Amino acid sequence: MNALTQLIKDGFREATKGNLTYHIWMGSLTLLMLMGAYCYYLQIDQGLSITGMSDRVSWGLYISNFTFLVGVAAAAVMLVLPTYILKDMDFHKAVLIGEGLAVSALIMCLAFVTVDLGGPARAWHLIPKLGYFNFPSSMLAWDVLVLNGYLFINISIPFYILFTKYKGKSPNKNIYLPGVFISVFWAVGIHMVTAFLYAGLPARPFWNNALLGPRFLASAFAAGPALIVIALGVINKFTKYAIEEKTVKKITTIITVAAQINLIMLFSELFKEFYAPTHHSISAYYLFFGLEGKNALMPWIYSSIGMNVIATVILTIHTFRSKPFFMYLSCGLLFVAIWIEKGMGLIIPGFIPGPWGDIVEYTPTLVEIGVTLGIWAMGIFIFTTLVKVAIPIENGELRIRS
Repeated sequence: MNALTQLIKDGFREATKGNLTYHIWMGSLTLLMLMGAYCYYLQIDQGLSITGMSDRVSWGLYISNFTFLVGVAAAAVMLVLPTYILKDMDFHKAVLIGEGLAVSALIMCLAFVTVDLGGPARAWHLIPKLGYFNFPSSMLAWDVLVLNGYLFINISIPFYILFTKYKGKSPNKNIYLPGVFISVFWAVGIHMVTAFLYAGLPARPFWNNALLGPRFLASAFAAGPALIVIALGVINKFTKYAIEEKTVKKITTIITVAAQINLIMLFSELFKEFYAPTHHSISAYYLFFGLEGKNALMPWIYSSIGMNVIATVILTIHTFRSKPFFMYLSCGLLFVAIWIEKGMGLIIPGFIPGPWGDIVEYTPTLVEIGVTLGIWAMGIFIFTTLVKVAIPIENGELRIRS
């Protein structure tokens, strides 16, 4: 039996064993995935007409989640950069978790794009040489390349390191460090390219903003590490993989700075839209104040800004940030706030009003919600499995049997 086959068998054995709490957790995620699969079957059977999308609002909950998760995936660089580039070893143990989160987020990104296509068979259009890839003119073609490339990097480097440790050897830095350096620039690239995908659409003035790319990065470096902090808290509680307190404190400092920059950019955009409004500000006006009595997104955006401000204030005050309850609360609030801001607060208003001034509001249907929950459950399931296998290898408890 070769080493790879044994790793797969040992990994499967490790992933399927655990206490009652672990099995309830994985069982619950499996149920959500099955529910999502059923909802997706209904969507394939009846078409996208079963969703809340229309010819006026053609991007909805799926693309909103895709946009947000690109940022979550890019956030792993905030752990890779200080560990491998700045040689700050306090981040070393957290990098493994960040890489696992990036892999899970990227798989969810690709899943949300697939369900938004209406049917998986249409994905062949995105394959170079076979489909209508239109490279390098199309920003979507660039997005396909950077996302799949970043997924490959985030799978190959941790796999090499863990596989080498599984065999009882030390990873060769000359093999994986070049990939680490590439991943730092690639992480920035995936989010900037996604931002350019929106900003490059002249017919959608709501997205024609020079701050869109930098703000994407700022929000990503706030929401992604916030989720990592929450994940580290759960891992600390339920596993033997102890993350030192000073590591978490350094990550929360990164979150705090990114959240502050994100808020500054948000208020800069609000000033630009409303101080001297033009007809290009009408989408923003709909988002914040409603138009013609239609204001479905107002509760979303005001909830997002409220949670964003509260979380940033808590994180800014060191006395609160140093207390676990307030730290996890602020990270949770910030994560949800940015999910709303980069989803319902960014994608949907870009389509409203329509080309002829008509206002067609968008509300996700139960089918869309079911598919979305199923994909999120799949991502969390993958992340849990990766962590469950990686931690024993990292701790030296799981090694190849001679």
